[in-house]
Amino acid sequence: MATSKEIRNRIGSVQNTKKITRTMELVSTAKAKKAVDRVVASRPYADKIQDLIRSLSSQGEVAEHPLLRKSPQVRKALLVVVTANRGLCGGYNANILRMAHHKIEEYKKQRIEVTVHLIGKKAISFFNYRKNPYEASFTHIDDKLTFADAQKFSEDYMERFSIEAVDKIEVLYTRYMSSSSQTPVCETLLPVEIPEGESVEKSTPFLFEPSPEVILASLLPKAISQSFYQSLLDAVASEQIARRIAMKNATDAASDMIKNLTKQYNRVRQAKITQEIAEIVGGAAAIQ
Repeated sequence: MATSKEIRNRIGSVQNTKKITRTMELVSTAKAKKAVDRVVASRPYADKIQDLIRSLSSQGEVAEHPLLRKSPQVRKALLVVVTANRGLCGGYNANILRMAHHKIEEYKKQRIEVTVHLIGKKAISFFNYRKNPYEASFTHIDDKLTFADAQKFSEDYMERFSIEAVDKIEVLYTRYMSSSSQTPVCETLLPVEIPEGESVEKSTPFLFEPSPEVILASLLPKAISQSFYQSLLDAVASEQIARRIAMKNATDAASDMIKNLTKQYNRVRQAKITQEIAEIVGGAAAIQ
């Protein structure tokens, strides 16, 4: 059994750890609030721009835009995996990396050549550890993300797709649903997908000025950049929420551990006092 001094040292160590996890929880809570506000603020614009694209794509002649190109058979695919630069956020990184591994294996079974881009140090470490090849890696995406950062990515991806270097580009990230729900998803960035049954009927009397082709050519790059930006915003918000939850659980666990160690310390201390009293009584009895 541990001595009272050893238990006191353990209690002090756990208390120090609790202070750290509690501080990290508070920091993540503040960052999560800001990140969620950015997600909520950007979604109406993203939804509206998608509605406008559906309206324009309902005009038969504009469906031939290069960014709407759908290959009859996908030969080359680009997979963008978005993780965090740090850990201590529960299963946030593991869930995305597991999905990425399964997606790559699925492409290989279909004999599709897959190129991987990694965002986040955790994804880079995972692929290096497993010795899986990847084309590019980036570590500058964090809670200070700007639209310009996302636009640089999307412009490169649009160029690759336009010159037919790839037939499909997908983004794996964690979508923010609510403060209690974040879901790993795989979304197609290119080609731009127009869900069937949601586009405006061709007979609807819309007049476009300038022509639908000109508007779509200007609007599509902005929509793609916004879509990728939204994905990164969701990923950052989900990361901070996952870290807040993980740190809260760690803080609660530390509190429970301190209670248990305190009980154990009291039992050891009581046993020692009882033993000392017994020794005193025994010594007094021997003298008599």
